[in-house]
Parts: sequence; C-alpha cells; structure tokens
Amino acid sequence: MKFLDLAKVYIRSGGGGAGCVSFRREKFIEFGGPDGGDGGNGGSVWAEAVEGLNTLIDFRYQQHFFAKSGQPGMGSQRTGKSGDDIVLKVPVGTEIIDEDEETLIADLTEVGQRVLLAQGGNGGWGNLRFKSSTNRSPSRANPGQDGVERTIWLRLKLIADAGLLGLPNAGKSTFLAAVSNARPKIADYPFTTLVPNLGVVGIDGKEFVMADIPGLIEGASEGRGLGDQFLGHVERCSVLLHLVDGTSSTIAKDYRTIITELEAYSETLAEKPRITALNKIDALDAKTLANRRRSLEKASGGPVHAISGVSGAGVPEVLRALHRVISADRAGDGPEEGTWQP
Repeated sequence: MKFLDLAKVYIRSGGGGAGCVSFRREKFIEFGGPDGGDGGNGGSVWAEAVEGLNTLIDFRYQQHFFAKSGQPGMGSQRTGKSGDDIVLKVPVGTEIIDEDEETLIADLTEVGQRVLLAQGGNGGWGNLRFKSSTNRSPSRANPGQDGVERTIWLRLKLIADAGLLGLPNAGKSTFLAAVSNARPKIADYPFTTLVPNLGVVGIDGKEFVMADIPGLIEGASEGRGLGDQFLGHVERCSVLLHLVDGTSSTIAKDYRTIITELEAYSETLAEKPRITALNKIDALDAKTLANRRRSLEKASGGPVHAISGVSGAGVPEVLRALHRVISADRAGDGPEEGTWQP
C-alpha cells in the first residue's frame, strides 16, 4: 500500500427538498384544506477517525464527495425523504484544514472521533405549515435550503511516542528494525527512506511507538531533497532521538545540519526533548569513538549515547532513556524543552 499523508478533497452537502403546495380534493369533503408536506433534509458530510488505516491513499483516487439532496414534499401531508449522510473515514491522527491550508478545522486523534464538515440543507415547509385562523387556504411553500460546498485538505500526522531524526544513511531504519517489529527497507548501499515507518518498541516489559521519517539534508526547509514534508509526523512525539552517523568525519556539522532544519521548520519541534546518540560504533575503534563522541557532546552541549543498531550495543540504555521521557510526558510532568539529560 502506498503512503500518502496529504490530500485535497471537495465536499458538498445535500440541499433540502422544497415544500409542497397541495389541497385535499376528496369527494364529500367540502373544505379539504391544505395538505402539502415538508421537503426532506439534505445529507451532511462527516469525517470520522477509524482503526486500520495509516494512509490517505484512498483520497487520491476519489476527491469528490457529494451528499444527496432531500426529496420534495408531497400531498397528503407526506414529507420528502432525507438525503443520506456521507462519512469520510480517515486514519487516526488526521488534521482537517480549510482551503487556505492554514485554518485548522479539526484534529482527529482518537478512534471514533467525528466532525461535521458540511451541514445538509433543511427541507422547505409545505403549505400545511402556513395554515392559520386567518389564512385557511395558504398557497405558499418554502424552497429547500441550499447545501454547503467547500474544499478541504486532509493532512495525516502519525501518532508516535518517539521520533527518529538524522541525515540520510544515519542508520535510522536499521535501528528501528532492531528494536521493533517494523521492517523498513535496509541495504548495504547509501539511500534514504522514502516514506515514514512505525514500529512498536518493547523495553523492560513496557511498550511505546517509534516513528522513522525520511532523512533530512541541508536545505531541506527550502525544498531540497524530500524537503521537510515529513517532519509533521514527529510533531506529536514526546521525545526525539537524534541519530548521528559515527562513521562520518564531520560529526559536529552533521548534528548542526539537523538542528538548523528543525528550527527552520518549527520552533515548537526544535524545542521538543531530544536524546542524541552516536550510531554505528561497531565500525569504530576505541580511539576514534572517544574522539567523535567528545566532538558530538561539545556540539550538542549534553551527554551522548554510543550505540550500534547492528550489534545492539548501547541500545537498551537509549530505549530506557526514551521511555523515561515518554512516561513523564504521559503523566503530565514532561522534561524541560530542548536536549534532555538522561
């Protein structure tokens, strides 16, 4: 299944049916009077978060959702049939945004959450409604109310407890595959993940969800590479794990590149608790490891975990550090913003 996290959708609720002008015409009933029924209500358009979806790919092939209008009223005091509602089923974590791409209409973060996007039009009154002591034979009826037509954007932000950040080929996919049940693409040649991946991580009998997003490069905030289009998927995370490739000869520069792109994307995201880890230490000798770890600690201004996604060295310790931050955030007593001290 292809991954799609942004879709443009055109919706329209149904219009109300017109009221009916009708009079009883029956034998032996001298004063029949009005009996025109009301029109039916138009169908509404809803959005609902459901289980089992993790992409908006269905909205690539169908962008138009038009609810049916209500039927007109009829004689003999018969009300027209109302139009059926339409429900857009979206993944949990979907934001619904107005056409201006800025105004947030709703944020569906729990299964079963529903939001009304377009209210169906009310049906018009039939002439029976206008009967009074002074107007015994009204010959007027109301037209149905028009439906609402609008354009909206659906934007999916994956719901995860921890997010992985780093340059391409920093070992994020290898790390996620080593600690969870996720199976992202991994190869022995340089490439970058093209779509986000989610995995359930277990440590000391406890679990949390981790998200791996495509690697950032310098200038991502200006659209280079895949740009920063996937950073929204880690905005909901409690903590970020910043992986730095230990085999790189420019450790400090690599670290600052990611931080710069985070700050350019969102101040809120840049201030999230972060844990920094030097990855691929299985490929380094002791002296090189000590020098590069010291360089990264100086650049980050805090402690650095030394880990290897391949050998598993240092992995349990960094997972425990992540879980401590997640637990504190769930309890409503999160750590200070910025780099977290494990």
